[in-house]
Amino acid sequence: MTTERILIVEDDERIANMLRRGLIFEGFEAEAAHTGTAGLEKAREKMPDLVILDLMLPEMDGMEVCRRLRAASDVPILMLTAKESVPDRVAGLEAGADDYMPKPFAFEELLARVRALLRRAHTTPTGDAPEVLEFAGLELDTGTRQARRGDRVIDLTAKEYDLLYLFMRHPRQVLTRDQIFDDVWGYDFGGESNIIEVYVRYLRLKLEAGDETRLIHTSRGVGYVLREPNPA
Repeated sequence: MTTERILIVEDDERIANMLRRGLIFEGFEAEAAHTGTAGLEKAREKMPDLVILDLMLPEMDGMEVCRRLRAASDVPILMLTAKESVPDRVAGLEAGADDYMPKPFAFEELLARVRALLRRAHTTPTGDAPEVLEFAGLELDTGTRQARRGDRVIDLTAKEYDLLYLFMRHPRQVLTRDQIFDDVWGYDFGGESNIIEVYVRYLRLKLEAGDETRLIHTSRGVGYVLREPNPA
């Protein structure tokens, strides 16, 4: 069995060494880079199975590293940030990160998120024949991983696709936050993360870019549901 490789891009050597030692102890192969440029170079030399990426880095910040990694690969990216504001977290996700953790963090939680991201990366591809899911004029092609609404082709990021796929598989069914976390991210956030709200907003912006009616609705206090537009 091949050992999974994790690249840690963190300028605080104390944190980087703690993470590297802990991950090696847990059976991973781990290496660290301390600048954005060095991290990008290491990834380009041999793309890891997962990247733990600090937001604030010398030479090239984590946002730019994330964008360049995402342009070249679907490698899972877990972003670390000392900034706790929602706009900063949203910016990291928009740059292509799959998940984020605010500092300080518990290694046990980081390890759970690492394993969940790796598990999702390994299980997302399926042997099922491609199909086109359809609901209320919205189509999702599981082969191309693109959506279509009317004449518009909608390109989706990996997580946007996973979330829309879940909705399309369960139309008219209210999906709780716990169900969405478990299916799309593979673990429990403890109810404190706004990552679902962020990705629902992304999907709504893309699905409604042509002034179409809303299909993903909020079930207040519960979760979200894909259903037909409200009648006028």
